[in-house]
Amino acid sequence: MTDAQRTPDPAAAMTRLTAGTIVVFRHYDAPDRETLGRRLARLSRIKGLIFVVAGDRRLARRLGAQGLHLPEGMVARRHRVAPSGDRWPVSAAAHDEWSARRAANAGADLIFLSPVFPTGSHPEKKPLGLRRLASVCRRLDTPVLALGGASPATARRVLNTGVAGIAGIGALPHLCRDPLGIHGS
Repeated sequence: MTDAQRTPDPAAAMTRLTAGTIVVFRHYDAPDRETLGRRLARLSRIKGLIFVVAGDRRLARRLGAQGLHLPEGMVARRHRVAPSGDRWPVSAAAHDEWSARRAANAGADLIFLSPVFPTGSHPEKKPLGLRRLASVCRRLDTPVLALGGASPATARRVLNTGVAGIAGIGALPHLCRDPLGIHGS
């Protein structure tokens, strides 16, 4: 996930990602959001990344994105923002079990659940922890990506909760080194 404060140069971080990685382009308040988005969409195509735009369906279409990400506050309007007849994948943010269930019921294809651990992105939010993360994963049919505070030291434990994967912002450079040996020999 891009973050204007924590990843001011998302292109640099994206160069370390492996093909098939999802990039959620947030940078909501960037004055040049569309220009930056075009640059990142082009880089995503070159690297084989999955480029998803957060919060703006029209911008996502203009950039040729491969999906739309809904911030938690937009999930209730999911069918107006991204109609169910639209075959476009839609992910959603959730910060607790209730909001994860709401996103699943709204038809989200993927849920980013956070924060799992304390994080700089949401310092005011109480972390879910691994037990609650695992509980939510067991109760949902929708795939969940764990977000918030993951590190190479915690990655394996997070993956053992039933999540579909790990998402990152601040930890991205560390997680991109493939500490689990998932992509290497």
